[in-house]
Amino acid sequence: MERVDIAIKRLRPSAILPAYQTELAAGMDLSADLDAPVVLQPGDIAMIPCGFAMALPPGFEAQVRPRSGLATKFGISMPNAPGTVDADYRGEMKVPLINLGRSAFTVEPGMRVAQMVIARVARAEVSVVNELTETGRGAGGFGSTGVGPAAGAR
Repeated sequence: MERVDIAIKRLRPSAILPAYQTELAAGMDLSADLDAPVVLQPGDIAMIPCGFAMALPPGFEAQVRPRSGLATKFGISMPNAPGTVDADYRGEMKVPLINLGRSAFTVEPGMRVAQMVIARVARAEVSVVNELTETGRGAGGFGSTGVGPAAGAR
């Protein structure tokens, strides 16, 4: 497993730093750094501060994703999932949460609200061409491969 050094700066003493919860976890949990609870009514979106800033090395990004337990139990997700944090961002880490559930949800100080996966990124070179290579799918868009069982499924 590749190791990447990330510089973290606490912006508030109460900040809980990102941490893996198990040895093989892909994502580090991000925790809310709040002075008081934040109530999300159904449909509400709120930016939840995490109390730290970080410096990713060039060639990496942080993908911020919803926590599966909050999503399945309470309908708490992220409106831009996954969110991308670029290597040159130095501001406070914040997580946009949305309540897709049917009941109000309270984000408590210190609550784990999202997970962050560190991933390599490639820089693309854009080339303008007159024709693209042909594929079996062609220009078929959403749903063009069907909605039934996958090929080879029984």
